[in-house]
Amino acid sequence: MSTTEKQSLGVDFGRVIQGAALRPGEADTVFLDGGFDEAMRTPPSPQAFEVLSRLVARFERRVWVISKCGPRVQQRTRQWLDHHEFYDRTGVPEGNVRFCRARAQKAGHCGELGITHMIDDRIEVHQALRGLVPHLYLFGAQAQPVPDWVCHVPTWDDAEPVILATLPAA
Repeated sequence: MSTTEKQSLGVDFGRVIQGAALRPGEADTVFLDGGFDEAMRTPPSPQAFEVLSRLVARFERRVWVISKCGPRVQQRTRQWLDHHEFYDRTGVPEGNVRFCRARAQKAGHCGELGITHMIDDRIEVHQALRGLVPHLYLFGAQAQPVPDWVCHVPTWDDAEPVILATLPAA
């Protein structure tokens, strides 16, 4: 990819933007199944908003939240993003949120949006994106060994420098 081509970042929601402190494979039952107030009190993942705000600037606002969930969790995700002032605090455009019903369907969104960098906590998502998205980042703690074709970033602080290293100088 030449340095003149537009680069775009895709970011998963669950266990990446929110819920990253969970153990590998553990569901966020408070967010998914708890009451509205409990779900809204769940915090962002450590440093998610701070790092995203810097990445949004470097990607010139070409940053998308791409999440797999059903209609009820879609609504709750949008409510959480609004409640935590996600768009104002990160600079991600409010319209840059996509949902799908199966993890492999993220490939369709990534292809349509021209995603060049993707952060997700599920290896099966990255398997579906392999060969389509040049820069794959497997986020968070992982229960299984990480394949060498994906970059493991345990935290947002780990993700930022490796992602920035792939971008042209500012």
